[in-house]
Amino acid sequence: MAMGTRKKRERQEALWYGGELPVTPGHPFYSRLNEVLDKAGFDRFCEECCARFYHAKLGRPSLPPGLYFRIMMIGFFEGIDSERGIAWRLADSLTLRQFLSIGLDEKTPDHVTISRTRRLIDGETHQRVFAWVLERLAQGGLIQGKTIGVDSTTLEANAAMKSIVRRDSGESYTVYLKRLAEAEGVDVEDAAALRRMDRKRAKKMSNEVWENPNDPEAEITRLKDGRTALAYKAENAVDMDTGAIVAVTTHGGAAGDTATVEMTVVEAGVAVAGLIGEPTPEGEYQVHFSGVEEVVTDKGYHSNDVVRSFTEMELRTYIAEPERGERNWEDKAAEKEAVYANRRRIRGARGKRLQAQRGERIERNFAHQFDTGGMDRLYVRGVVNVHKKLLIQAAACNLALLLRSWYGAGKPRAAHDRIVEAIFAILVFMGAIEALWRPKSGNSGSPRRQT
Repeated sequence: MAMGTRKKRERQEALWYGGELPVTPGHPFYSRLNEVLDKAGFDRFCEECCARFYHAKLGRPSLPPGLYFRIMMIGFFEGIDSERGIAWRLADSLTLRQFLSIGLDEKTPDHVTISRTRRLIDGETHQRVFAWVLERLAQGGLIQGKTIGVDSTTLEANAAMKSIVRRDSGESYTVYLKRLAEAEGVDVEDAAALRRMDRKRAKKMSNEVWENPNDPEAEITRLKDGRTALAYKAENAVDMDTGAIVAVTTHGGAAGDTATVEMTVVEAGVAVAGLIGEPTPEGEYQVHFSGVEEVVTDKGYHSNDVVRSFTEMELRTYIAEPERGERNWEDKAAEKEAVYANRRRIRGARGKRLQAQRGERIERNFAHQFDTGGMDRLYVRGVVNVHKKLLIQAAACNLALLLRSWYGAGKPRAAHDRIVEAIFAILVFMGAIEALWRPKSGNSGSPRRQT
C-alpha cells in the first residue's frame, strides 16, 4: 500500500455543495485536541515512524498513520470498545469527520481498514507514539517521575471458555466431559446431566493443560466479578505526583502481580529517564534526565523477593503488607532487612499519604481507561494486538490529562458540561442584573436601582 498523508486530506470540498450546506464550527474539545497535535507535529512524526510499512508508489492509497492513531484514540474519548463500533461512529458523526479531516463526499474508514492498519504497524511504533505523548506531558510539566505507582487489572479476552481444547491432544472440553461422564455412568446424551456433573465435580482449569485455539495467548483466570474466563492482564505505572501513565505492560491473565511488577517498574524507569520537565524563565518547560526513586503498590505485590529486588535496585518501596502472622527469617537476612524497612515506611506519614493517593492517581486512571473509556472487554486477539490497543488507550488518557490541565476538560462530554455550566452561569447573572435594575412596582418612571 502507498502511504497517504494527512496534508493531502486537507482539501477544499467539492464546489457543487460548497455554498449550500452549513459548516459547523466543530466540537470545541476535538478542535483543541487537533490544535495540540498539529502544533507538536503529530502527523509528520507518525508518517516518519510508519514510512517503512508502506511502499512509496505502488498500491492503493492507505489510511494515513496520523489518521489511524486519531481513530484509535476516538475509542477512548467516545467510550467505544471495538474497532467496528468506532467505524460505525465515524460514519455517523459530522464532528468526527471534521476532527479527522474527512470530507462529506468521502467514505469513512471501515473496521476492516482500521484492523488491517493496526496489524500492519508493529508494536514498537505504537510504543513510540505513546512515548511521543509522554514528551508532550513532560514539556507541560506533568511528568515528575520520582514516585511511581503500579497496579493492574484483568480484561476479558475475545475468546470463549466453551471453545478451549487440551494442549496435548486437541480434545475439546465437551468431548473430555463426556469421557468423564461415561466413566461415572452418566448418560452422555443428557445435556442437563452433563452440566450437573460438571458443576458438582472438583476441578481446576489449568493453563498448562487447556488453551483456546483462536487465542492461545489468552489465559484462564478469575475476573474481578467472580467469573472464570480467558483474559489478559494490563499493568500500568503511573506518576504519583500528576497521574500520568508512564509505562504499560501486557501479560496473560493468570500472571501474578509479584511476577510482573519488576518488568513494569523497569519500563517506567526507561520511559521517564529523559522526560522530566523543569520550568524556564520564559515560562516553558525544559526536559532533563532523572529516574524513578520510589515505588508504591498495594498488598497484592508484596513478597520477600519483590521487596529485596527493589532494594537492590536502590528504590524505596511503599508496598502495603498483608497480615501474615509470625515470619521465619532463617537464612533470609537480606529479605528481612528489606521487608522491615518497607514496613517502617508504609507506617509513616508519607507512606500513609501515598497509599491514600492510590485511589486518585491510579484507580481513577483505570476508571477512565476501562470503564468510561470503553475497554472493559477486548475485541482483538493475541498479546501483541492487545498491547497495541492498551498503548494507544493510555496515550489518549495522557492527552486527556494534558487537555484537562490546559483547558479544564479532558473528554468531549466534560467539555460539553463546562459549556452548559457557563451558559447557566450567564443566564443566572443576567437574571440577577435584570432583578437589580427592575423598577419598583407602581412606579411608572424610568428604571432606577433598587435600594
